[in-house]
Order: sequence, then C-alpha cells, then structure tokens
Amino acid sequence: MKGKYKKEDIIRIIDEEGIEFIYLQFTDILGVMKNVAIPAQEISKALNNEVAFDGSCVDGFVRMEESDMYLRPDIDTFCIYPWGGAFGREARFICDVYNPDGTPFEGDPRFILKKVCKEAEDMGYKMYIGPECEFFLFHTDDRGKPTLITHDDAGYFDLAPIDLGENARRDMVMTLKKMGFDIEASHHEIAPGQHEIDFKFEEALYAADKIMTFKSVIKIVAKNHGLHATFMPKPINGIPGSGMHINQALYSNKNNKNVFYDELDKYKLSKIAYNYLGGLIKHAKSICAITNPTVNSYKRLISGYEAPVYITWSSRNTSPLIRVPISKEENTRFELRSPDPSCNPYLALAVILKAGIDGIKNNIMPPKNIDKTINDMDEEYRDKNLVESLPQSLNEAINFLCDDEVIKGALGKHIFERFVEAKKIEWEEYNKSISSWEIEKYLTRF
Repeated sequence: MKGKYKKEDIIRIIDEEGIEFIYLQFTDILGVMKNVAIPAQEISKALNNEVAFDGSCVDGFVRMEESDMYLRPDIDTFCIYPWGGAFGREARFICDVYNPDGTPFEGDPRFILKKVCKEAEDMGYKMYIGPECEFFLFHTDDRGKPTLITHDDAGYFDLAPIDLGENARRDMVMTLKKMGFDIEASHHEIAPGQHEIDFKFEEALYAADKIMTFKSVIKIVAKNHGLHATFMPKPINGIPGSGMHINQALYSNKNNKNVFYDELDKYKLSKIAYNYLGGLIKHAKSICAITNPTVNSYKRLISGYEAPVYITWSSRNTSPLIRVPISKEENTRFELRSPDPSCNPYLALAVILKAGIDGIKNNIMPPKNIDKTINDMDEEYRDKNLVESLPQSLNEAINFLCDDEVIKGALGKHIFERFVEAKKIEWEEYNKSISSWEIEKYLTRF
C-alpha cells in the first residue's frame, strides 16, 4: 500500500519491536532475490539511501569498472519477519537500485516494471494483478538434499489425510498473512505433491514484490517441515508442471473502475479490453521468453498436461492461452495461463502490460475466440482458423523476442542484451549436455 509508512514510523517500529537485523532486498535480471544485511542501528543510513553494494557481483548488472550501486528502500515494503533469527528479530525492505549519480539503474527489473506502469498511468490506467502460484513439495534425503519423492498421493482439491502437505501449506498461509498477504485460496493441485496458493488483486508493482516474497517464504516454511519447495516448471515427467497464471485487469485512474467491463457486450468486455487482448495475442510468442525463461519451461507447455499450447482465447474452457473467466463488473479480467513461477515477476508483468498497452494504442483486435478444447482441434481446424502455437523451446522464444521491437523496448537495452546473452548460454549448455534419457535410449542400442 502506497504511503503506508513515513521514515519516522519505521525508526520507531524498529526500536519498539526490538529488531536486530534488516535485509535490503532486490532482484537480479534472472529473477533471483539478493540482499544486503545491515544491523538495525544503521537504519537511518539505509533510509537516507546511503547503502552501497558491488553491482559487478550480481548476474547481469554491471562490469567491474561500473560496480558501485546504491539501494533505495521502498518504505512501503517494510515487513517484520514472523519468525525469529538466530541473533534476534529481523525485518526487510524491497529496494530500488540506483546509480552513484542518483539516476535509476536501467538493469533493475523493478525499475523496468515501474517504467511501464508509468506509461500506463499516463494513459489513464493502472494494472492490477492476481497471481496463481503453483509449486511442488518434495522429501529431502538424509543429507538434506531434495529428492523427487512427493509427500503425498493426493489430487486436485484433496484434503488430509491424503494431502500430507496440508499442515505445511496451512503454515505457509498463516505466515504469509502475518506478512500482510490477503490470501484468496489455497489447495492441493492436480499432481501429487503439487500445491497452489492465490492472493488477491494488487497493483502490479506490489504484486511483483509479493511474488518474490511468496517464493522465499514458501521455501523457508517448507524447510521447517522437512520438505523442499520448488518452483521449477516441470520437475517430473508424465504429470502436469507448475504454472503461475496471471489474472490481470486495468482500472481507471479517475474513478478506480475496471475499464475492461462493458455490460452491453456479449462477453462483457469493453473496446479497451479487446484491444488489450489483441496486444497480448500479438506479442504472445516473444513474451514467452520472459514469462517462461528456462529450458525446462517448455517441457510444461505441451498438450495433455493442463498447460496452454495454442495462442487462443476463450470464455468457455480452460485450455486456451488466455481465459476470460465468467465475472461481473469489477471482477472482469483476463487470465494469462502460460507464465510459470521460474520467471522474474517484474519483467514478466512489464512485458505483459506493455503488450496490452500496444494493443490499446494501436487499436489491435484479437482473433475470433476458440471455444474448442485442445484435444478437439486437429491440424486442419487449426490451419483453417489461423491458430498459431506458442514457442516449443527457449531458443525459439528468444528468437521471437529478438524480433519484437515493442517488447524489447519495454525491457530496455541493458536488460534485453544481458538477458538474451544469459539465455543463449543456457541453451548452448543444454544442447551440449547428455541427458539420462539419451543414456537409457541409446547406450545399449548402438
């Protein structure tokens, strides 16, 4: 919530609550949370934006000769951890990264999202997000290393005693609530050991902050229960992978009304909504590079496992890329079903919003909705209806990204170049590796 705290409030709370250590957190280009820890006595220095760090040590940031970076805490993200540390109580801020000259660092993913949100704001809109985050809980071995052994044999919406992870998930929900999350729902997902926790709509920037916090909390609580939580998109062959569906809507800056809603339309969608949808579909292939950023991501985006494959939209089934849930007025939204939780949420929301903005600015209309399920669409039907497919590999998605000037513009030159460089290296490493499947398939055959 913007304007929640003032600097003097923070100093007073830290003193009253006996906080000993404070973590200044930020996120690198690849979506990994980093932090600089300071003793509570240094809080004034942090609030005056005087805490520096070596940016050359962070993936994708800067070269050695440009290493000095400064952390500026967003005081509205102040949060006291509900657990005690080894040396006392702890709190955190999420920070923006700045250059020594006082300008925002263009390699900071949070800055990229803020920049695109400002573009939407100048058009009269603000983006609200409701993420649906899925993850797996696995046993660890005697050395504490994660295994692929699930803790249950439950399925969709099952309860204890079949769902043995229910206690862990309940602890996760309670911990998140203590940290300011408004939890909408939590349940067991379709695959054994797979779970989902959804939190309510929030402005895009703070939704991205919460996704990063969410992933950290889930891992910590799972470890306390002797389990390993993973947001890897597809850890086990033959069962559905983990997605992070993004429910999204635009609201008016003037009256805070949902601008996607039109009572007179067949699907209750406004002209703005259709244009936004058209932008999402136009840029769907290049967006994949950011929303599905790993080699493993594309093992999830295959037919038969609850994940989208074709670039379609529908209000009547759950198989398309974009679903329009049945809703009224303020709940009108689009659900983008391709993203997975390995993505950097700041970059993912930035490119999604940028695609929608492009649709609005250029009056892009979406293709006709497809209400058939994936299994009912044969090749002839897809060709006749011009139904295209999402990228089938990270390399293919990166190539689409490189050809999309709108999405490249959203990322900015610095992040675009370093992200593509890192992902090309990842793709080359993958191609050079020998998988267990290859050994099993070919070792004795030839």
